[in-house]
Amino acid sequence: MVSEMMATGPEELEAREKLSLWDRRAEPLAPLTERQIDSVLEIKAAVEDLPVPAELPIEDLCSLTSRSLTVPLSSAVPESTDNILLQGFSMLGMEDERIETAQQFFSWFAQLQTKMDQDEGAKYREMRDYLSGFQEQCDAILNDVNTALQHLESLQKQYLFVSTKTGTLHEACEQLLKEQSELVDLAESIQQKLSYFNELENINTKLNSPTLSVNSEGFIPMLAKLDDCIFYIASHPAYKDYPVYQAKFKQCLSKAMQLMKTYTVNTLQNLTSQLIKRHDSPNNPNSDNAFTLFYVKFRAAAPKVRTLIEQIEQRSEKIQEYQFLLTEIHHCYLDQRENLLSPSITTTITELTTQNNRDHCALVRSGCAFMVHVCQDEHQLYNEFFTKPTPKLEILLGKLCLSLYDVLRPLIIHVVHLETLSELCGILKIEMLEDHVQNNVDHLCAFATVVKQMLEDVQERLVYRTHIYIQTDILGYKPAPGDLAYPDKLEMMEQIAQSLKEEQKKIQAAEASFSDVPIEGPESGNLIKSGSSESLSLRKENTISPADLHGMWYPTVKRTLVCLSKLYRCIDKAVFQGLSQEALSACVQSLLGACDAISKNKTHVDGQLFLIKHLLILREQIAPFHTEFTIKEISLDLKRTRDAAFKILDPRSVPRFFRLNSNNAILEFLLQGTPEIKEHYIDSKKDVDRHLKASCEQFIQQQSKIFVDPLEDFLAKVTALKTMASQGGPKYSLSQQPWAQPAKINDLLSSTYKTMKIKLPLTLRSMSLYLANKDTEFILFKPVRNNIQQVFQKVHLLLKEEFSSEDLQIIACPSMEQVNLLLSVTK
Repeated sequence: MVSEMMATGPEELEAREKLSLWDRRAEPLAPLTERQIDSVLEIKAAVEDLPVPAELPIEDLCSLTSRSLTVPLSSAVPESTDNILLQGFSMLGMEDERIETAQQFFSWFAQLQTKMDQDEGAKYREMRDYLSGFQEQCDAILNDVNTALQHLESLQKQYLFVSTKTGTLHEACEQLLKEQSELVDLAESIQQKLSYFNELENINTKLNSPTLSVNSEGFIPMLAKLDDCIFYIASHPAYKDYPVYQAKFKQCLSKAMQLMKTYTVNTLQNLTSQLIKRHDSPNNPNSDNAFTLFYVKFRAAAPKVRTLIEQIEQRSEKIQEYQFLLTEIHHCYLDQRENLLSPSITTTITELTTQNNRDHCALVRSGCAFMVHVCQDEHQLYNEFFTKPTPKLEILLGKLCLSLYDVLRPLIIHVVHLETLSELCGILKIEMLEDHVQNNVDHLCAFATVVKQMLEDVQERLVYRTHIYIQTDILGYKPAPGDLAYPDKLEMMEQIAQSLKEEQKKIQAAEASFSDVPIEGPESGNLIKSGSSESLSLRKENTISPADLHGMWYPTVKRTLVCLSKLYRCIDKAVFQGLSQEALSACVQSLLGACDAISKNKTHVDGQLFLIKHLLILREQIAPFHTEFTIKEISLDLKRTRDAAFKILDPRSVPRFFRLNSNNAILEFLLQGTPEIKEHYIDSKKDVDRHLKASCEQFIQQQSKIFVDPLEDFLAKVTALKTMASQGGPKYSLSQQPWAQPAKINDLLSSTYKTMKIKLPLTLRSMSLYLANKDTEFILFKPVRNNIQQVFQKVHLLLKEEFSSEDLQIIACPSMEQVNLLLSVTK
């Protein structure tokens, strides 16, 4: 403790206090990292364990110290110990001294500690001296470096000075080079701009040269250069002498275009004049060869001018003068073609008219086919000369096609037959417009316009002739005796058909013996037997009832259906609806007249069945027409006007002081007396159905009346008696009535049953002959059979209620089984 206290001085305590402030927890002056703290701890541990000199072991020193504190050294230690102490003292230079007091010991101990500190710090001092040598070397090196830096700084200043001078010189050189290049570019730009102006003299020289030709190799490049000069000058109006040079270049352009125009026009005109002279010469070939020559010669001359025309067409969109030149060339070309073709086309159409004077269809077909070829050839020839289309070509072709129209129209408007007009419509609409025009719309546009106009004329003529045909041949038809010979003609045709069928059966029976002879089928190489069912089916002919034969139809029905079939594909839907309604109405009127005539000549049954059959034919035949047989009619209803006028004139309709000059009545007339426009639709198809329904109902009523009319009268009398009795009249007994005696009723029933038995087969025979369809016959006769059954059922009920069994035996009313058996033949 004493040694620690002595070793710890004031300076060391102050140092420790300052060191403690470096790493205090709150606001440290020099915070240490964990690695630094570990290093400090290691140094601290090393300092606490100070080394002891090697000559004096620590154990001996400690034992010696402990002993010297208690006893004198001479008496307390042995000789060996004395030797050790003597060595220690000799090291300290105190071999002649003795430690007798504590102060001596402390002195000796302090010297010993000092010696130990010196021995311990010797190696540090050596290291310090060693490091000091290095520090001196570093200082020398640092001085050398500073000297070198001073030299480098001087060099840098010199370098910067030289670099600045060099950069300035370089910039000056670059500026000079830039100015030089700008001057060169300016010179080139001026030279380039002047080149357009300098070309004027060259172009003028070439254009004024007598040897210049539009077909020469330098002409087209000269045109390109001229166009460039014109565009350049036009785009720089601020240049000096701009108007002068523009005018001069325009003059050059006019000269160049004049040369091209002269060459092209002369080529076309010379070619046309040569062809016209050759065509008019006495040795002229026939018209077909001459017409072909018109195209051959022009095609041969096309390459001569096509190159120039292409150049003009390319420049026409940019320069207006070229557009004018192209228009003039188009005009010249089309004029030459018109001069050549118009006489030839007129001559050809005249020849076609002469050849087909009586066949209008052949004339229209051949004339239109000729014009189709002309239009196609003209478009092809035009494409040989030009690359861009022009509407003027269609105008020319329209003029050429009008020559055909001018020839055909006078012939068309005098055609009377509907078949011819409908065929002409088919030729123009289907063959020309749908086939030719649709397949080549671009080339046949003008032809299509003329054909449409011609088609409209034919349709107009067809509609006009159809109106006349309906009035004269359908509505105004006067039937011949043979047309009204019903049912004689049906019976005759039935007999002929029966005889043919019997002959066919005989032939088949004769051929049955050759049933094993193989023959070939009609469409394949398969072998079949002649008597087999397949062979018979090949020879079998469809047997048609006489009433269904087209030749047995009433003439107006045939004419109406033929007329509608001709009109269906020829005219517009709206026009067809109006004509079809008119034709069907006229046909129904003619059938009604024929029905009345047949009823007068034969029987009502014949007339009614005739009408029913032909109305069925009409309804069946008009079904395939996919259109409505309906027209709209507008009428003016003057009922309100009439009522308002009567109110003004009728004195009872207004007060006395307002009569005749009443403002109220006049105002009412003006406001409410306006006519009313009404629209109503007429459907001819429904009209046919309505007449058919009325005819069937009339037939059913008449047949029912023929068979059971006496029984209906008898039941009506009984009903009247019952009504009188129910209204308070006298009671009655049916058996007491003179007209209701059993014998009288028996006669009535017998006559009715006899009439049914006689007339029913005749009626069924007539229905089979006219209608020739079991389903139709059954449908038409079913209501008649129901009416008969209902009347007999009422009679049976009445007889059971009013008569006794004895009277019923006298009456002998046919049973319902008998009536049904009689009527069952129609099932």
